[in-house]
Amino acid sequence: MGDAATGTRALDRAADLIATVVHADEPMSFADLQDASGLAKSTTSRMLTALERTGLLERDASGSYVAGRLFWLYAARHDPWEELVRLARPAMEAIGEATGETVHLSVSRGERVVQVAQVDSRYLLGTRDWTEIEVPAHCSALGKVFYAWHALDVPDGDLERPTPQTLADTAALQRDCVRTRERGWAITADELEIGLTGVAVPVQGGRGDVVAALGVSGPTPRLEDRLDELGRSLLDHATALSALLRGPAPHKPRSIARAQEVVA
Repeated sequence: MGDAATGTRALDRAADLIATVVHADEPMSFADLQDASGLAKSTTSRMLTALERTGLLERDASGSYVAGRLFWLYAARHDPWEELVRLARPAMEAIGEATGETVHLSVSRGERVVQVAQVDSRYLLGTRDWTEIEVPAHCSALGKVFYAWHALDVPDGDLERPTPQTLADTAALQRDCVRTRERGWAITADELEIGLTGVAVPVQGGRGDVVAALGVSGPTPRLEDRLDELGRSLLDHATALSALLRGPAPHKPRSIARAQEVVA
């Protein structure tokens, strides 16, 4: 068999593994996938490792296989969030112009937080494309928004700690959620990377539920004395964006509006 035929056959097998996982009603174990594919154990292992490495598949906490981050990224960049990004873009550009920092818009997908739009910082220091980088939600101000406003369940137990400043466990994250709701915005300082700070606020949909998080990030020395200022500014923009997502208020008949004025 020629190299081209061998390569095509390997590609077909890999595609079959991906399709099996994507169409499954629940995560699939290694044994399930080997049985379904009919491949040798070594071949199955080698292909699954390659598919994990490229982001097409990944494993959950139990070690079973689910669709990888590339599927989430694609879904987040297309409907139903396309309209959200379109409506948010002017606000994001205004925030970027006013602050000079990187501006982010994220949504939750399952148990993930996925960034769907970004406006780059005008500074060289702090400019980075975060749309293709997956970070633990508790290390991100954007992720903390979804926890604080109950759009995501707070994870149980110990948490991944990329830096010594990262929240260590569920109890610490829950306390942080209370402080976040009280002030109106989430903050991370050196919790994902030393020297990186973020501020984010919730964006509400038509039913008052949190559908997105709007935030800025930049070097800690530039942001640490501006957190309250940035939080209030982001809240103003998020309130306006939430109003756009809700659409115009329903029209009241003149008789009803006049009666309400008399009561008032």
